[in-house]
Amino acid sequence: MPRWKELPTELPSSEHQLLVQLRRLKDHSGLSLAALASRTSYSRSSWERYLNGKKPVPRKAVEELAQICGTEPTRLVVLYEVAERARTEEAGRPDQPTPEQDQGQDQEPEPEPEQQNEQEQQPEQEQSRAAGRASRTVPLKWTLGAVALAVVVSFGGGLLVAGAWDDGVPAEKAAKTGAVAAGTGYLRGQTYTCDVQRKDGELRAGHSATREMLLDINSTGFDVVEAQCLLREKGFGPGAFDGLYDERTKGAAKRFQGAHHLVVDGIIGPDTWRELRR
Repeated sequence: MPRWKELPTELPSSEHQLLVQLRRLKDHSGLSLAALASRTSYSRSSWERYLNGKKPVPRKAVEELAQICGTEPTRLVVLYEVAERARTEEAGRPDQPTPEQDQGQDQEPEPEPEQQNEQEQQPEQEQSRAAGRASRTVPLKWTLGAVALAVVVSFGGGLLVAGAWDDGVPAEKAAKTGAVAAGTGYLRGQTYTCDVQRKDGELRAGHSATREMLLDINSTGFDVVEAQCLLREKGFGPGAFDGLYDERTKGAAKRFQGAHHLVVDGIIGPDTWRELRR
């Protein structure tokens, strides 16, 4: 499989993350650019431009790629929307004034005394409205930040995902101090038990039912615990069942992938999940 070109350094982080996930999805599918062109509405050259950051990828292309790879598109669409909103915000920023404009602004005549008095006596309500307009720009930035954080949490591969923020916090202390991933109950630094059973025709350890979550170095949470338990069940023990995707877990994943004729990259995705749950 050919190596990907480096993405342009000027790409916004949200756009960069979207393309990384799309590249991984394509790699896991084993499809070439020509194969993508034959199965989607976009040509080979269009896919080459999209996946190398030369041109923004359309939403329809994101959805079609997820569909032909058998992946739920929701998380990819959320990433797309964050990237699109960042592009829109960037495009809407006013141009910086040229030196000539700056010079012209410096040469504006001083206001007459009467005008100066009127400016000093501007009603407080006008000043309040101006302050209100400035403050309304803050929630949008916070909203974008919250959406981006939600996307980061939803993706396991190489991202900060559900987990306590303090490294190595004992389970008892984490429970008291609130170092628990919101809504998940996952505690950073705690070891979990593995009770692997076959249910509905597939192996489950009881921590997660995912078959699609991408896991890579520094992923954390119950999806990782599930993978660690299934790896041990298959004879490729990762050494710990703590929900942290470290080098030992990645090494176990690589050995498992090699034994099952999968792409040996240590990234657990749909193909590896399918084999783990057999």
